[in-house]
Amino acid sequence: MKINFIRAFEDNYIWTIEKEKEVILIDPGEANPCFDYLKDKKLYAILLTHKHMDHVGGVKKLKEKYKGVRVYGPAETKNLNDITLKDKDEFEIFGYKFIVLKTNGHTEEHISYLVDGNLFCGDTIFSSGCGRVFTGDYQSSFDSVQKIKQLDKNILIYPAHEYTIDCIESSKRIIKDKIMDDAISEAKEKLSRSLPSLPTSVEKEFLINPFFMAKNLEEFKEFIKIKN
Repeated sequence: MKINFIRAFEDNYIWTIEKEKEVILIDPGEANPCFDYLKDKKLYAILLTHKHMDHVGGVKKLKEKYKGVRVYGPAETKNLNDITLKDKDEFEIFGYKFIVLKTNGHTEEHISYLVDGNLFCGDTIFSSGCGRVFTGDYQSSFDSVQKIKQLDKNILIYPAHEYTIDCIESSKRIIKDKIMDDAISEAKEKLSRSLPSLPTSVEKEFLINPFFMAKNLEEFKEFIKIKN
């Protein structure tokens, strides 16, 4: 599977899945960077993880330019969707099976997409962090992290923001181990080559993400307080 990225705003990644000249966009919060990227390509589909504008803001312009493009998303983006998805739904694009995981907490209907050993998780988690719980539903956020923890350790995780260094720095208040400094060095090296620090992996997050280590909801909430 060919996966690439488009930079948007200050720290967003619009992840792409590509087959020859055809492209799937994931969370296109901004249209213009996508137009530039798609100059010699064809937009095939758009996948949305949640309703925040930095993830969906480019959809209308993209649909206006690329007629017939199908948008897949959760119930909270139904005004943009052609196909509305729920937990455990499955669909196929480019011969790959996509599995939908409900990973709410950041928003009420947030979903993630698992495909061919890759998880596109929007703002559910970041490397060494998790998304802000705008809903106030910490139980759902905790449960969503548990769901990701149960995936195969080799699954690659593609969050939608470049927050890695900041997240690791704040996680060092909880995980006091040299592995955290090593992870920062690794991220800085990638960024110095104009590459994302991502993807991360399930296996790596067990080592550097305190929210993967939280034994229960109370500890999960305590880690949020410490990191903030």
